[in-house]
Amino acid sequence: MPNNTSDKIITLCSKNWAIIGVEFTFLGGKSECEGCKVKKVCLKLREGGKYRIVGLRDGAVQQCQLHDDGVIAVEVVEMPIMVAVDSKMAVEGLKITLKGNCHNIDCAHYNVCNPIEFKDNHFIVEKVIGDAINCRIGRQLKLVELKRVDE
Repeated sequence: MPNNTSDKIITLCSKNWAIIGVEFTFLGGKSECEGCKVKKVCLKLREGGKYRIVGLRDGAVQQCQLHDDGVIAVEVVEMPIMVAVDSKMAVEGLKITLKGNCHNIDCAHYNVCNPIEFKDNHFIVEKVIGDAINCRIGRQLKLVELKRVDE
């Protein structure tokens, strides 16, 4: 789990859910954000990225058109991406590129094989989580945690 000080990102979130430990998926900016004076602070997160609040910043409540209660500054870390990869790629420290594993959307494992985070496709295998996943099409897959790598 990321807790390194250098991994922390300062952003803004709703005053009502600015609680250490809260996890959320950043869905991107909305049309209401266009004229906002603090949008650069909010919109520096990766769309589709999953984040955990790890710290609260002292500061004033900022007005926000999306959050009636306003927003405050928080520290977040991006969560590792849980994904099933080919067993040969399940090596800690390995830099990999992914685009999705399969197109069987009715499979129980579809979301772990094709997470939303694949919008960015360069990753490092941080941790091998478990044994082989029972794949319907016979692929040898393992569950791993990935960290995004900027290219």
